[in-house]
Amino acid sequence: MNSSVSALPLSTLSPANEALTVRLPTSLQLKQQLPLGNTLTRQVASHRDAVRSILNGEDSRLLVIVGPCSIHDPESALEYAGNLARLAAEVSDQMLLVMRAYVEKPRTTVGWKGLAYDPHLNGSDDMAHGLTLSRALMREMLELGLPIATELLQPMAAGYFDDLLSWVAIGARTTESQIHREMASGLSMPVGFKNGTDGGISVASDAMRSAAHPHRHFGVDSQGHPAIVHTPGNPDTHLVLRGGHRGPNYGRDSVAQVNSELGKLKIPARIMVDCSHANSGKDPLRQPAVFTDVLEQRLQGDTTLIGMMIESHLFEGCQPLSPSLRYGVSVTDGCLGWSATEQLLLQAATRLRRP
Repeated sequence: MNSSVSALPLSTLSPANEALTVRLPTSLQLKQQLPLGNTLTRQVASHRDAVRSILNGEDSRLLVIVGPCSIHDPESALEYAGNLARLAAEVSDQMLLVMRAYVEKPRTTVGWKGLAYDPHLNGSDDMAHGLTLSRALMREMLELGLPIATELLQPMAAGYFDDLLSWVAIGARTTESQIHREMASGLSMPVGFKNGTDGGISVASDAMRSAAHPHRHFGVDSQGHPAIVHTPGNPDTHLVLRGGHRGPNYGRDSVAQVNSELGKLKIPARIMVDCSHANSGKDPLRQPAVFTDVLEQRLQGDTTLIGMMIESHLFEGCQPLSPSLRYGVSVTDGCLGWSATEQLLLQAATRLRRP
């Protein structure tokens, strides 16, 4: 966890109107420094297959993406992961729990961009250390037996983590991006596209159709060279409902309308509900109510609802970045605390077991 590949300055003198560039290690170099090994590689492949089986209706379990809104402290993240690994084993007959390991955060204007960007939380933007720390942390989570999920925000960063991940999110603000659709078409794991910030699904529907097709696009190879990237197309995409400016979109009528629209477009109806964001009115303590509503829809026969997402940390709420941070509390969106999360998922497993 303490190892890091140093960034190399290319230039110390730059005109005021030009950006200063700093060279990073290539994704291949970092993967060689922090390799997965055969056992973890097989584990990731198995977890990806499990997620695919749920998407395709071959596995009746509920897919739950759960964990911190963002990771800022490796120690608390690993404590959370240990808790989740124990719970995952207890509910594995009814749910596949996947750990949120979000190390990039989209910003509407400015702000902390995540562990991969600013691991020291002080604006120093030591991205070389951030990439190393993020990969090392994800690898430790895998060693606990957990599947890992993240949101891929910067396509150039994807190559540093892509071999670790069993599920990927494309956020509401990037689902419309051609670059992210091209990236998703070349990923080897299932991808969830969030609906647009207006709450409608047209942008996500277009994204899923685009990502399903092969693409040729500009990119960077594992050795850091500019390259033409040929992607095969990703058949394992699905929709994530996160609400919008007009309010939640997880209710029975909303889900029925979404299913109708997907059917008209001949897109497989497999829907995950994000219990946070606009669906909870940005109140993390309302996430259990959203989860319970969606669970009831599923129990009443709506098998298109394949999963849910919960923002959860060791302790509830959130806090601003400061020199004195409370342990286990999010520094971005507010989260549900671990005790409430555990109770929610145990109760859900009990409900799902009933004939």
